[in-house]
Amino acid sequence: MIQFQDAEADRALFEHALEFAEKQVASLIRLHPMYYPLYTQQGKWKHEGQAWTHWCDGFLPGMMWIFEARHNKASDEAKFWLENAIRYTEPLEPRKFDRDVHDLGFIFLSSYYRWYRLTREPRLNDVLIQAGRTLALRFQDKGQYLSSFVAANSLFIDIMMNVGIIFYAARETNDATLREIALRHCYTTRRYLVRGDGSTAHEGLFDLDTGEFLRQSTHQGWRGDSCWSRGLTWSLYGFTTAYEFSRDPHFLGTAQACADYYIAHTPAGGVPPWDFNAPLERRTQVDTSAAAIAAAGLLRLCRHVPDPAKGHFYWSTALRILETLARDYLAEGDPSWEGILKGGVYHIHKNLGVNESVMWGEYFFVEALDEALRRLQAAGVR
Repeated sequence: MIQFQDAEADRALFEHALEFAEKQVASLIRLHPMYYPLYTQQGKWKHEGQAWTHWCDGFLPGMMWIFEARHNKASDEAKFWLENAIRYTEPLEPRKFDRDVHDLGFIFLSSYYRWYRLTREPRLNDVLIQAGRTLALRFQDKGQYLSSFVAANSLFIDIMMNVGIIFYAARETNDATLREIALRHCYTTRRYLVRGDGSTAHEGLFDLDTGEFLRQSTHQGWRGDSCWSRGLTWSLYGFTTAYEFSRDPHFLGTAQACADYYIAHTPAGGVPPWDFNAPLERRTQVDTSAAAIAAAGLLRLCRHVPDPAKGHFYWSTALRILETLARDYLAEGDPSWEGILKGGVYHIHKNLGVNESVMWGEYFFVEALDEALRRLQAAGVR
């Protein structure tokens, strides 16, 4: 049974952080209407910086759906967030046919899935199902994986965060072929990108003619054989989701291995360097977005582990991460900063969004705060 030490202090801290997040997102709507940002430059969302890939549009409306659910349905706040959540979600629908990215889970599970859970309108579910079918078209039969947006021979660890929408479409339609594609992708990722110590590679490269795995590589990490921290947390969260859909114990074990590596190699506050194996002089740059993803993933994982002590360990670690982020990295001390969390990293080699706010960091921070508060409230903490 999970215990709730210092729960009242955590509740107050997390409520404050969520209130600040609402304020920042409301300001973003006002300053840059119908703009879907990716990362800040010197704390500002609107800029001409490179996008690299178009993958974050679901995160902004995703936060709005979370905010809407936190308010009394009759309140002005709930009406404001509902109106804007719909306004920012609806333009994403055409991307259910987008075959140029591997990010349809990011785009639609954060937005349309939250909308569908609220209303249960079949047309919203149809969007999700089509997005899952579209993503499944990336499956490479030789090699047994969903290819990344980079090339057909490329497998990204990030896709573990997106394969859930294929599992979802399979479940909703009873489509055994879709489910098998999702499972095969997870098995291949587990075999070739997750190492024996629970660390992860960013990318795997395959021979397209034979399906033979060739080598580990990276675009964002220090080296092909290093452990890029955000990729590790994508794996932690993604394999937890895969377990929730499949109940395959191998996926639960993989999620735990990734969690244990993260915890063992991250400083006590829970915020990791951008790459665990970068040289010391390059390891000083943290990535708060990886910490936010880890917290959100651990809050899901702790519900499934059979050992109660281990479950409590993951729960308390998630809270410690959120405490550190809310106390040390919230942007509220800088009135000119438009984001929520400082210290995020997008692409260090391209110098994009380094030590800035990044949209996935914002979203998973808000998701984790909301989940932690729900569980504290369910335990009677006020």
